[in-house]
Amino acid sequence: MAYWLLKSEPESWSWEAQKAKGAKGEPWSGVRNHQAKLNMMAMKKGERAFFYHSGKDREIVGIVEVIGTYRPDPTDETGKFGLVDVKAVCDLPRRVTLAEAKADPKLAKMMLVVFSRLSVQPVTDAEWKHICKLGGVK
Repeated sequence: MAYWLLKSEPESWSWEAQKAKGAKGEPWSGVRNHQAKLNMMAMKKGERAFFYHSGKDREIVGIVEVIGTYRPDPTDETGKFGLVDVKAVCDLPRRVTLAEAKADPKLAKMMLVVFSRLSVQPVTDAEWKHICKLGGVK
């Protein structure tokens, strides 16, 4: 199973808004970057992703599950980009900040640390386990 990180500015789409959608989830739309698109195309149902608040907070706040694979994004007038559907799984009991990730040698090669601007990123198994541990996820 692959793991991912999805970034959203809480003013645009917050963790609380994602959780409010419940089991039906929500399309992860509006992505307009080709590398992020390729990452979404690789996502499979059942895979998990960290939900990351960008902007001023810059922290991993929760975990989502992919419930719908890549399909065209109806908000993209060019027809070049798509979306996946995700649902909230759980909060991180303790949020993990970008500053904390940057200071942790175990996360030195994490995409969030080395290329933090990409909105949809892969996360390695080791990174996933370490962040779950830092965040208090059992």
